[in-house]
Amino acid sequence: MNAAAPAKINLALVVGPVGAAGKHEVATVLQRVTLADRVALAAGSELTITGFPDDRIVAAALKALAAAADVEPNWSVEIEKSIPVAAGLGGGSSDAAAALMLANGLLPDPLPPARLHELAATLGADVPFFLESGPRLGTGDGGVLTPLDLPQDYAVVLVMPSGIAKSSTRAVYAAFDERRGAVGFEERRAELLAALDAVRSAHDLALLPPNDLVSSPLSEQLREAGAFRADVSGAGPCVYGLFDERGRAEEAARAFRPMGRTWLSAPA
Repeated sequence: MNAAAPAKINLALVVGPVGAAGKHEVATVLQRVTLADRVALAAGSELTITGFPDDRIVAAALKALAAAADVEPNWSVEIEKSIPVAAGLGGGSSDAAAALMLANGLLPDPLPPARLHELAATLGADVPFFLESGPRLGTGDGGVLTPLDLPQDYAVVLVMPSGIAKSSTRAVYAAFDERRGAVGFEERRAELLAALDAVRSAHDLALLPPNDLVSSPLSEQLREAGAFRADVSGAGPCVYGLFDERGRAEEAARAFRPMGRTWLSAPA
């Protein structure tokens, strides 16, 4: 059995203070895109994962599933990576969600969806999102998911800038706290919710507030190249641009290749 494990972009990311559970409160708009890893899983004599030697989250997910189902984690997994690692695109979380769904389907008594979601939430805030379909508003620590009806008729250019060292997500949030970035969170969250209510066409996504955590000069350059919205995804450093026309997006993807790796994608 195998499944696609799509990347995501954060069409908006509003960040607040640290809550009682020790995690920052957020309001974020999560959208899958067609850039995807591939995860294959079969029954085995032990847990083996090939194709991506740095994996930790898929192994942790399958061990957690096995413990919850009271079985041994005897699965053979192969991960075919296409999503860049540590880019803000959720590749590891998506791989874990795909592996969970595949392995759960092989259990003699599969966990019900609600229990699988509970288990996924222990692995990371993004993992439950990848168990669903369609865009979602993520609140709380990002794991409280509400379906959104958003336009899907646009092209996406992803740019992974070269020469930029990826800061850890922990370091990005620490810098956010140091500059007191959470001030005004309630107002920014209200602005995001009002902008979502006003979305009628793809162009209306330009009204969503910018990423609170990080910014990039590539965002403005993508807008100059014709993107109607451009921003950093998650904690970065990958930047996305949304385009009306695929032809214009193809041109932009070619133009930005000297600045890093680029992908032409679309909502998924």
